[in-house]
Amino acid sequence: MSSPLSRRTLRLGRFPVFLTLVLLGALVVVPAHAELAVRVYVLALAAFVLGHLLARLQGSLPERRPSPVDAALNRKPRPLVRVPELEKLEREVTLGQATAFDLHFRLRPTLRRIATELLYARRSIDLDASPEAARRALGDETFELVRADREPPLDRFGRGIDLGSLGRVVTSLEAL
Repeated sequence: MSSPLSRRTLRLGRFPVFLTLVLLGALVVVPAHAELAVRVYVLALAAFVLGHLLARLQGSLPERRPSPVDAALNRKPRPLVRVPELEKLEREVTLGQATAFDLHFRLRPTLRRIATELLYARRSIDLDASPEAARRALGDETFELVRADREPPLDRFGRGIDLGSLGRVVTSLEAL
């Protein structure tokens, strides 16, 4: 019975023996190119030995764990969680830009609620009880949009608020 080491040595020896037989055949068949055949033989034998040594070296190294950077890059991103209130506000803004009806009945109540709360919390001004103080704090454009007695639009399908005006309204609310 042969040992595992001798079987492994026999397996490893097969390729060099095959290369040697090919070299001998090439020397017999084409003796004029003997130098080239020997160079190819040595190159192939060296590649085989280097490959075997690299495989043994890799097998002797400890198990390679991914670096923290690789682990972070390979981590699956968490699914995006949409906040329902934010989605509702996005819809209101989009609709408020589209038609005057949606501006008045969808976006305006939200802006009015925000203005009322900010005025009272930061300036102690009641939007409905002190309209002149609210107008001074908010500015004319924002106050005209959020005032209590604002009339509904005559043309329901008319253009809503443009992005520049909405930006100025939001800026005035942030400034409170």
